[in-house]
Amino acid sequence: MSKQYKSFINGAFVASSLDAVIEVFNPATEELIGSVSNSTAHEINAAVEAARNAQPAWEKLPAIERAGYLRKISNAIRENVDYLAEIIAREQGKTMDLAKVEVNFTADYIDYMSEWARRIEGEIITSDRPNETILLMRKPIGVVVGILPWNFPFFLIARKMAPALITGNTIVIKPSEETPLNAFAFAEIVAGLDLPPGVFNLVFGDGRSGGQLVTHPKVDMVSFTGSVATGKRIMQAASVNLTRVNLELGGKAPAIVLADADIDLAVNAIHQSRVINSGQVCNCAERVYVARAVLQEFVDKMVLKMQGTKFGDPLAGQLLDMGPLISRAQLEKVKSAVDIAVEQGAVVAVGGKVADIGKGHHYEPTVLVNCTHEMDIMRNETFGPVLPIQAVDSLDEAIELANDSEYGLTSSIFTRDINAAMQACRELKFGETYVNRENFEAMQGFHAGRRKSGIGGADGKHGLYEYMETHVVYLQS
Repeated sequence: MSKQYKSFINGAFVASSLDAVIEVFNPATEELIGSVSNSTAHEINAAVEAARNAQPAWEKLPAIERAGYLRKISNAIRENVDYLAEIIAREQGKTMDLAKVEVNFTADYIDYMSEWARRIEGEIITSDRPNETILLMRKPIGVVVGILPWNFPFFLIARKMAPALITGNTIVIKPSEETPLNAFAFAEIVAGLDLPPGVFNLVFGDGRSGGQLVTHPKVDMVSFTGSVATGKRIMQAASVNLTRVNLELGGKAPAIVLADADIDLAVNAIHQSRVINSGQVCNCAERVYVARAVLQEFVDKMVLKMQGTKFGDPLAGQLLDMGPLISRAQLEKVKSAVDIAVEQGAVVAVGGKVADIGKGHHYEPTVLVNCTHEMDIMRNETFGPVLPIQAVDSLDEAIELANDSEYGLTSSIFTRDINAAMQACRELKFGETYVNRENFEAMQGFHAGRRKSGIGGADGKHGLYEYMETHVVYLQS
């Protein structure tokens, strides 16, 4: 029997007034594992009103007291790692090891953001007038809406909630309709603590529910992680009320491998970057430009790594490198992308088809060679365990090809030459560049993209201040 999960509004779980539900399936087995309400306009309005009513008192608490509440949440998460990881693995298809990393990283992230309680700073600005002091203060924006993706669903709750709450905002979270069950478990943790009602709220639903949140006149900021297409719709909808938006969108991250690179290191890092979460990560390597002199060595070693990649049902009791794709639609999208690449002249070195392992949305780890920059596979986000490789004859050529993209989230380079690495860091037009390592950001950095990869960013000091606005005071004495 599948369980139906309720929204969490103003400190209590609330049953939907309608029978409309969204069913949730295990992508590894295709079995029904739960259902959530498709929240009504009344429920969404109630969540926003609860957040609006709770915000003034929450803002007036000293930040160090708000931090205490956050630490209670992180401690409770650590007490339930296995339980939470199993929920994530079951509804999203993540391996158990990676699901546990996600849960623990979520707790660490909440702790990190709580530490900013004593570090939020303003400025004193020199005045042109005698006996005047100009003060720049930072204040919370108000009510924040967090709209989440399905690929790291538990962590993204914290990535939006923790900076919002520590800076004095309140929040309404709407998880992806693909992965709502872990968000309910997060709400259960909050419900067991003494967080003031209305500070954290959770509603469910599809794009209709998200649209109602985005256009709500009492929402002050929308933080969204997901596709470019949805990000555009959110930005357009938010313009009705000139609501502030923070958007982390897609990526087509280039990896550059030069002739002097440690090829084993490059292969291991790029392989890890490509199969983690079954390739469903916006910041991980999606296209590789390899110096022609080491192309064959790189391809041969990458093919072996992909052939050795273990995949299947994350809860079947075996140690895996990756699980299924999130849905049948995503599986078909990846299959189509590879088929089109082959039609356009790419050659499958390994993989290249839907995995024949029974149930589930599994795609074989795939390497494509003979790729050229004009191919769709080198330009459009794939979001699957597929690695297209193109030969290049110089660093300048690789940088030019890497930059010729509508995306600008992350990039990487593998080389022993510090001058080449620094040239790439100067000239690559991306929010992040990883040198001789896998693509995985740090919570104290700033995860932000250029072009169609987003507006604003997350993490670190700069990500924290995304959730605040300035108030300048002219103090004449």
